[in-house]
Amino acid sequence: MDVENLVLMANRIGEFFQAMPDREEASREIALHLRKFWEPRMRRELLAHLDHADGAGLLAIVDESIRQHREALG
Repeated sequence: MDVENLVLMANRIGEFFQAMPDREEASREIALHLRKFWEPRMRRELLAHLDHADGAGLLAIVDESIRQHREALG
């Protein structure tokens, strides 16, 4: 899967949840959404992007969520 497309999709999720007033809750919800609706291969590729490109292109809230909830996403 194209990592640019994964970043775009993850950012769309982040845009939706960043409207929540509680940033910590938004971070949890982003991670939960990725866990529930993305297949493992997609999550692995997004984590690899975080490792190899330092999450280039990800919204700050998405980057933070993935880093905070990495174990649950792996």
